Amino acid sequence: MVGRRYGMKSRANSRPLTFQVTLTVLALVVFALALLVGYGLFATMSADNDALQRQKAFVANGLQDAVNGLMREQESVAVWDDAVNFAKAHDQQWMSENLGEWMYSYYGHDRAFILDEHNLPVHAMEDGKTVAPNRYADAESTAAPVVSKLRQLMAEIASSDDADPPKPVAEDLVSLDGKPAILSVMPLVPSTDRLTQEPGSEYLHVAVKFIDARVVGNIARQYMLADAQVLPFLGTPGSASVPLIDSRGVILGYIGWSPDRPGLTLIRKTGPALLGGAFLAGGVLWFLLRRLRRASDQLQSSQDHAQFLAFHDRLTGLPNRALFEDRLKRALVAAQRQRSRIALLYIDLDRFKTVNDTLGHPAGDELVRQTARRLESRVREVDTVARLGGDEFAIVLVDIRNVGAAEDLSTKVLEDLTRPFVLLGDQVFIGASIGIAVSVDTGSDPDDLLRKADIALYEAKKNGRGRFQLFAGDMDDILTRRRLIESELRAALDRGGELRLAYQPVYAADCQTIVGAEALVRWEHPIHGALPPAHFIGIAEERGMIGLLGGWVLTKAANFAASTDLPWIAVNVSPVQLRDEAFAAQVLEIVGQAGLAPSRLQLEITESVLLEDSDTARTTLKTLRKAGVHIALDDFGTGYSSISYLRRYQVDKLKIDRSFVRQIGVDDDTHAIVEAMVRLARALRIQVTVEGVETADQRDMALAIGCDELQGFLLASPMAEAQMRETISAARKLPQRTLSAG
Repeated sequence: MVGRRYGMKSRANSRPLTFQVTLTVLALVVFALALLVGYGLFATMSADNDALQRQKAFVANGLQDAVNGLMREQESVAVWDDAVNFAKAHDQQWMSENLGEWMYSYYGHDRAFILDEHNLPVHAMEDGKTVAPNRYADAESTAAPVVSKLRQLMAEIASSDDADPPKPVAEDLVSLDGKPAILSVMPLVPSTDRLTQEPGSEYLHVAVKFIDARVVGNIARQYMLADAQVLPFLGTPGSASVPLIDSRGVILGYIGWSPDRPGLTLIRKTGPALLGGAFLAGGVLWFLLRRLRRASDQLQSSQDHAQFLAFHDRLTGLPNRALFEDRLKRALVAAQRQRSRIALLYIDLDRFKTVNDTLGHPAGDELVRQTARRLESRVREVDTVARLGGDEFAIVLVDIRNVGAAEDLSTKVLEDLTRPFVLLGDQVFIGASIGIAVSVDTGSDPDDLLRKADIALYEAKKNGRGRFQLFAGDMDDILTRRRLIESELRAALDRGGELRLAYQPVYAADCQTIVGAEALVRWEHPIHGALPPAHFIGIAEERGMIGLLGGWVLTKAANFAASTDLPWIAVNVSPVQLRDEAFAAQVLEIVGQAGLAPSRLQLEITESVLLEDSDTARTTLKTLRKAGVHIALDDFGTGYSSISYLRRYQVDKLKIDRSFVRQIGVDDDTHAIVEAMVRLARALRIQVTVEGVETADQRDMALAIGCDELQGFLLASPMAEAQMRETISAARKLPQRTLSAG
């Protein structure tokens, strides 16, 4: 009886204790929930404020881009010999067509004024129409401080000993006609050394662009802002606005927009879930009281987490290589059993290293995470997205009907990855290359399928990136041949004897006088015979051999030219070589050792060099031109070269591509294009060479258009060194002509 009564008392006493523990735990849970709600509200406000600050930074950057763009557009006409001459001649028609109305029609400038050395107007344009110069009086009080600032800067530059002075330009935000605007003033200066002017005698170009719906619309589209508009300076603007402030600190107006509120949006979307979480917390309370079950659940959760980490990528949560290979094997087995097909997409991000180098590894990690989310959103639940390491991903598509399904998905993935990424407050644009391999009906080996996708990815990157490539049966053979050519080319460079140069003369307009020659590399392969450059130059660039090959070509060509009285020798240069900071020194060392004057060397570059707009390439070409080396733009017309690029790089010669020459006299449009090229070269004082002249009609047409030099099979084919010497000697004996430097 005692024992039973004692036991009953113990159980009775345990109930109040349990109740007290329950109340204590409940109070703690309620307090924790209150803290969670408070922190959630704080996080919401912080997220909205952070988003607003980022948008303000975007607008400020966009406005600065508009200012910089105006100055770049203005520079395209301000640094120009003709601009200096015609402005000082007060040629109103020329100024209207090039400095006034043209700036409105081409760049959208709203006002343009030309001021003489005394800051008096000599030309004026308003809203695309030439007006009387005295109309500048309406804008003079606004522009005068900026003009004065520029004159002072130019005086300081003229009196300084700086070898590389800054570009003289003055700009400010102003109020003109009651509207905010960007005003930029720049001197008209020569683009070449052939024209000089005394300091203080410079004419000025004044450009004005109103900050209106066009400018604000461009900023809004670039940074995805809603309802962006220019607001007048009236009272206190909303929080989503950026003031337009001039150099004196005066507010001219605002750019306002409808702000993005991610925190508030998140609360609205997750409110029901949070309410449900509050009810769930009550159930969790009773769950916590079951210690044994809790310990069991924790142990199970720990085991599940450990298993998850063993087969998933820690950064993205995607399947890792081990789980990917397992799922690929299972997918192939199921495909064989069901007589279906699977596709493997091997994805490599373009410019990922650039993001890591410029923004840091945290930004690179965030880029990988966002990429993973975009890829997951594009596939079905039965498919697999995996991260194989670094910036490489893979997608396994199961039960596809045909190859088109894989190609369609690849197109959508490429579109997704070209959209901008926001990384730590910076907007980043990348891209991707994709290799596709599809299983055959009779079954495929996982390793073989992955190898084929890897080969296809290599081909996609080789062919320009930003694209997908489907594995074809001959890619294995192509890859093997490319590796064999690489190995044999290395051996040929080491042994010597197999590589040689051919020379094709370039003639003056009389078609008799040799003004120079182009050196063309040939490979006398012991098995395949003569191989043209197209078979091995690209491989040399990909495998890091172009420096050795280019150095060999340049040395042989320089030595040959030095041993003849040939006016100049032309050598083609790869864009890869121009990315080497030591290239200019290497070229000058080679011509020095050969005893060849730098002025007798002509380097031919392609338009891709101009498009890259690399600081290294620009510095290299500037160094070489300063030393006397001439620069020719090869295959002109097949790419994209703006006038500003041609002026910036200051090439000496344009070589019109043979594809245009074939259509001269046959296609009227092509004929007009070639005439326009020649007129452009004449305006920039650049020589013009026509390549690929194969018929007398092509020759006559080229001469009629006004080309300076001709090159092609009609005049002479590429020839060996000995034959080239004989050709030079024969040309020298012509009584009516002598060799000319062109």
